[in-house]
Amino acid sequence: MLTAADLRPISHSETLLINERSGALASTRTLYRFGFGESPFPVPLLLQEALNAARAEKSYLPVQGLPALRAQVAEFHRQQDQVTWDAQGVVIGPGSKLLIYAVLASFVRAQVLLVSPSWVSYQPQAELAGLSVARIYTQAHEQWRLTPEALEAFCQHRENPHLPLILVLNYPNNPTGDTYTGEQLAELAQVLRRHQIIVISDEIYGVLHHQGAHQSLARFYPEGTLVTGGLSKWGALGGWRLGVLHIPKPLRAHLLPRILGVASETWSSVAAPVQYAAIQAYAYPQAIADFVAQERRVLARIGQQSAAILAQVAVETPQPTGGFYLFPNFEAWRTQLAHVGVFTSADLCAYLLEQAGVVLLPASAFGMPASVLAARLAYVNFDGQAALEAASDQQIDVVAAPVYAGMQAIVETLNKLLTPRVVGA
Repeated sequence: MLTAADLRPISHSETLLINERSGALASTRTLYRFGFGESPFPVPLLLQEALNAARAEKSYLPVQGLPALRAQVAEFHRQQDQVTWDAQGVVIGPGSKLLIYAVLASFVRAQVLLVSPSWVSYQPQAELAGLSVARIYTQAHEQWRLTPEALEAFCQHRENPHLPLILVLNYPNNPTGDTYTGEQLAELAQVLRRHQIIVISDEIYGVLHHQGAHQSLARFYPEGTLVTGGLSKWGALGGWRLGVLHIPKPLRAHLLPRILGVASETWSSVAAPVQYAAIQAYAYPQAIADFVAQERRVLARIGQQSAAILAQVAVETPQPTGGFYLFPNFEAWRTQLAHVGVFTSADLCAYLLEQAGVVLLPASAFGMPASVLAARLAYVNFDGQAALEAASDQQIDVVAAPVYAGMQAIVETLNKLLTPRVVGA
């Protein structure tokens, strides 16, 4: 009746799979679970109360989203990012993930350009939408960032220049934890404008820039930049599934009806109680601003200290500037790792899981060549409530002890590779 040949080939999200697998292993051994990137912080009390107050809201809301919420989202981003968002261009969806897919699914033909390393779901989403995918591979010495020179070179040598080009750019970056400066974005914007590239700027971690200094690409390339965000990271509300998208006016006439068409035939509307409660988050009262400020402080401290521990054994990583990721590069250990059968990032993660109990995601899951000995590390296995109450760096370090222990486990495992091995042992 049904065979595999009848079905669409599809992969499953590596980040979700590693969370399930490590959960099963945790019952048998000590694990340092750095595989899944979910906020460790508790839901702010104000938002719990707002959701409770909205619990009786049961009607379908407009496909584009609750008008009051769209207006509040636009105002929030105008204040936070100094961008020209307006409520008419805002779409509310069940997470930014599905909003990105809705944009891609609005095209019948286009080429999607990804910057490697990049989030694991971009390529599968493009393929589900029937679009071709190309990649620009970044370099460690450039902090894994897209450069104007690399983008220009790609545009000059495109195989299908007649197709619309959609660049998906994510920053602060998952998996690297790094971001772009305003100057770097302005330089990229020159190339984007010259080649009329449409950009989906995935800025879901923007509010979690550790210094509160995120700059949106829409400031530099407003006419061609769609921006996605949401509450999952800075609001610690991943399970609420509320994402936002802003479509600039020059693209709106063509794109908005099609995106709403995709939405109306799939998710219909985001849960009503969640949308009403989200108005309180985007109103950004002092209690929420204080919550975010402490999140930034905690994540900056733990990220910096973790990177410093790894640097002691020449495992380099971009200095974390936003979100809660490191992207450690084990290239300096390639020779020693080869002696124990580690040649790829997947080998590396399997080895560190077996030897150190450390759960990481391989660089290959993020679109990098298998031979790149790097991995994503989500430093979120700490008590988020205790971290919110920490009043000093020293207190944060106490809370972060499980994270630092995992870093030390990596260090100790690597140092063992320097110990002379007994033949036949």
